[in-house]
Amino acid sequence: MNMLINPEDSLERQNEKLLRIVETLMRRVEQDTDASGLAYTQFQRAVMLEEEVRSRTQDLERALDLLNQSNAALTQANRETEAARSNLANAIETVQEGFALFNSQEELVMCNSRFGMHMPDIRSHFKPGLPFEAYVDHVSRSRFLALPRKECPRDWAAKRMERHRDVSVIFNVRLIGNRWVQVSEHRTSDGGTVILQTDVSDIMRLERKERERLLDDQSRLIQATLEHLKQGVCMFDAPGRLVGWNRRIGELLSIPASRFHIGSRFETIFSQLRRGFAFLGQFSGADLEEWVNGSTGRSPLTFEIRGSDDRFLTVFLQEMPDGGFVISFTDITAERQAIRTMTEAKETLEQRVLERTLELQDALSDAERANASKSRFVAAASHDLLQPLSAAKLYLATVEQEVPQDRARGLLNKAGSALQSVESILEALLDISKLDSKQASVHISAVPLQQILRQLRDELAHRAVEKGLDFRVLPTSAVVMSDPTYLRRILQNLISNALRYTDRGKVLVGVRRLGNRVRVEVWDTGPGIDETEHNKIFTEFHRVHATASAADGLGLGLAIVERACRLLNHPICLESALGRGTMFSVELPRAKEKWATPLPEATRAPVGEEDAFLDQIILLIENDNDLRNALSITIENWGASVLPCRGEQEAFDLLEEIGVVPDFIVADVQLDDGKLGSDAIANLRRRYGYTPACLITANRGMDLDTVAADLGAKILYKPFAPEELRAVLEDESSA
Repeated sequence: MNMLINPEDSLERQNEKLLRIVETLMRRVEQDTDASGLAYTQFQRAVMLEEEVRSRTQDLERALDLLNQSNAALTQANRETEAARSNLANAIETVQEGFALFNSQEELVMCNSRFGMHMPDIRSHFKPGLPFEAYVDHVSRSRFLALPRKECPRDWAAKRMERHRDVSVIFNVRLIGNRWVQVSEHRTSDGGTVILQTDVSDIMRLERKERERLLDDQSRLIQATLEHLKQGVCMFDAPGRLVGWNRRIGELLSIPASRFHIGSRFETIFSQLRRGFAFLGQFSGADLEEWVNGSTGRSPLTFEIRGSDDRFLTVFLQEMPDGGFVISFTDITAERQAIRTMTEAKETLEQRVLERTLELQDALSDAERANASKSRFVAAASHDLLQPLSAAKLYLATVEQEVPQDRARGLLNKAGSALQSVESILEALLDISKLDSKQASVHISAVPLQQILRQLRDELAHRAVEKGLDFRVLPTSAVVMSDPTYLRRILQNLISNALRYTDRGKVLVGVRRLGNRVRVEVWDTGPGIDETEHNKIFTEFHRVHATASAADGLGLGLAIVERACRLLNHPICLESALGRGTMFSVELPRAKEKWATPLPEATRAPVGEEDAFLDQIILLIENDNDLRNALSITIENWGASVLPCRGEQEAFDLLEEIGVVPDFIVADVQLDDGKLGSDAIANLRRRYGYTPACLITANRGMDLDTVAADLGAKILYKPFAPEELRAVLEDESSA
């Protein structure tokens, strides 16, 4: 059978052969009469063949059924795939933005009709199979693309391909006709790329209008600010064209307003500087031209010029981030005149101070005959005496910062020392007056002696070093009941006297315990005091050693000590002999250590931080012209802006005019017409809100502690050093 049928034939061919074999065998059986049984055998074989044909036919039918089912499934899948593709195409087409899909081989798979609609000249190139790089090249060469200045299509295409390396990127492309397209590009999970194109022209136009509006508002704000400046200011762009200025610049340089307009060249200002002003110092017009025409990265420049009308201006130039620059002109004529006045006055200042000191001595001699009259006179005169002294100290402090290290600087130091002596004398007189007038108020509390003695040691140690003395303060843990202010003054006077009158040897300060009391002792190895002088040294104007300089005082230190000890009920004792030194002691009641509270450390102005007051606005209310001018110069040298006023109403008018609120208020207690600076501070706060403040006064007779506490303000007593005022301002600004 295997020889008759080829297994490699199809089922139809095998069935056809089997049918022919069966028919042939049947014919042979019918024709064969052989009785040997061969016919039956052949018949039997034919039946088997027929059964096999039927089985093969069934297999063939089943195979055909499976094939038909597979063809039907394939047809259904093709229909579904085509429907999905159609749905995807329809969905992409409904997207409002331009859409394109590139496969992992960087070839365009499909895109919608909106993709590239902003560039109709290249839209026909966007067909499946287009490489991504070719797509970028077409876009870069489109006539609808607005290329940035100095950029060619090849450069744009290179930057675009550089962005294509990122996994996700969004950027805006500018087209001609002031139109913008936002391109959003993202990677797919199989490494393909999806691009969305969105027309954002309306958004960009709105943003540009809003930006222009903000720039206009800022321009008006800047112009309003410039107009309120005391300085003349003008601004130039990188090519040197005028872009902004204020009216003050024309007033300072005597240039008509018509000469200033947008786009004016720098030469307009420069020609006026050359014609009407002289450059001072080593600076010249050529240096200014070199700076203006220089490249970016220029350092700030400042110099001074002098006008034909003897007017002095400070010029400051600084580069702006865009390469332009700003010039400011500040009128410093008043400051120059003040320096000139101080220079002329320094030669006669010591003589004037000495004359004033002698006048005070005569007045105090007369006051001895009428103690009550003396107290009233000193209290009344203190304000008028301390006002010019305060101004003189501030002027000297300002001039010392600007005068070089030469003989003039030495004279200024001498003048400052003379003023310091006058200040010490006035303070002593005021203390005596206050103690004699029974106006002194005490505040008894637990005071740690170690803290007071340590402060005095640090304060007076330099005197011992200058004289080569061995100055020691022994440590103590004693706590006493006393008024800390008066106690400190008592010990300060005793130690100062010991250092003043001891030329060699040592000064020793110690504390001895005496049951429920302690005794503070001040020992020195000075010339000693004759026993006949013991009862006289506590009287005012009495000095044991007639050779002492007038700069060392008028002999009021021990008089103050005696009156303060009597006020506090602290017994004072003296032990001394000629040539063997002196010991002063003060007995104090002890307190429980747990009652002690730390005393405030001496205030010291921070060193450095030149721009600590930059952009700070200080409102100064002072009715004395000289002191007001001196304070203004001093504070402005620290970098702050000062608004000087004579009284409360002038302060209100000035603040309303310039439309600003000060960062700090400095007000004199006693103003013109009986008005008070404390009331001015309260009224200003009611209108403008809380503002830190400081009261200054030369009147020690007024009890200002309660007033200052109610205002939350500090008090400075004239004459005060510039460092004391600066410390108060810095303390409030850092709070």
